[in-house]
Amino acid sequence: QLTVVESGGGLVQPGGSLTLSCVASGFSLDFYAMGWFRQAPGKEREGVSCISATGNTTNYSESVKGRFTIARDNAKSTSTLQMNSLKPEDTAVYYCAAALAFGYADCLGPPRAPDYESWGRGTQVTVSS
Repeated sequence: QLTVVESGGGLVQPGGSLTLSCVASGFSLDFYAMGWFRQAPGKEREGVSCISATGNTTNYSESVKGRFTIARDNAKSTSTLQMNSLKPEDTAVYYCAAALAFGYADCLGPPRAPDYESWGRGTQVTVSS
């Protein structure tokens, strides 16, 4: 069973940066797209970014485009989400997830939660002065 664990959340001031990390275990990541999602209190889970199994394709939600960068290292079974120019509205629990890389799930567009079958428990990101 593929499991993923996120880390790197914390408290940061507006305009600051954080890097979230996700480590996968159980299966090779070679056949999985990786996605990052977030959920703020009282709001639905939002797909933030994804990267295809090969790493050749990335997608971002409009709310983070130009500020966040996703990456992966299949040899290390990791994915990272570099978050710059953070805003208070970025405050949320951030989740890493893995999806078998078929069709749309291989990051052909912004990530959709139902496509992902392995989820981490989340890491809190708070942007506040």
